Amino acid sequence: MAMDQASGLRQWASQQAVGASVCPTHVAETLLALTRQGSSAVGDRPARPSSPATGGAAVHRGADTTLLVIGLPTRQLERVRELLAQWHGEGRRWVGDPQRWKLVPVAVENPHLALLAEQQSHWGLWVEADPEAFRRAWRLLLVLAESPGPRQLLLMHPPGLSRRGLLDNLQQAAAHYLGIDLVVLA
Repeated sequence: MAMDQASGLRQWASQQAVGASVCPTHVAETLLALTRQGSSAVGDRPARPSSPATGGAAVHRGADTTLLVIGLPTRQLERVRELLAQWHGEGRRWVGDPQRWKLVPVAVENPHLALLAEQQSHWGLWVEADPEAFRRAWRLLLVLAESPGPRQLLLMHPPGLSRRGLLDNLQQAAAHYLGIDLVVLA
């Protein structure tokens, strides 16, 4: 069942205000342990959130939120934090304090993807702004579509990337051909 982006964001924001459950400690510890094993083990793995912008887990002041990111190596995770800071600066209150987000890279080849997708609701797909970006992102989405991974991800990208073209094309193709909902905030 597809929903438009604005409707999905409203639903997600209302869940945030209600204060849905935060990532359990044992799950966060497992994710951190997987990250320490190397970016190839967890690195670029996708998953599915229960609501548009990375799922149903609460994002509120004082609570850390775990965001699993596909498509970006561990050494570059600060780029995600910079994007969260930009969104926060634009008045997107759901972001809260960008420093409070626990960012975990996940590889699509991760053998624990199904378990992570069941237990984690906040997922993001990083997309670069280069000529091969669509092809790389599409390959990751194909793997996600064939696995018990996430079906809804926040589409993350370098700041300043226009929604037109790459982001719209990915969002529409993922929804139409793969049944994956990409939330675009550009």
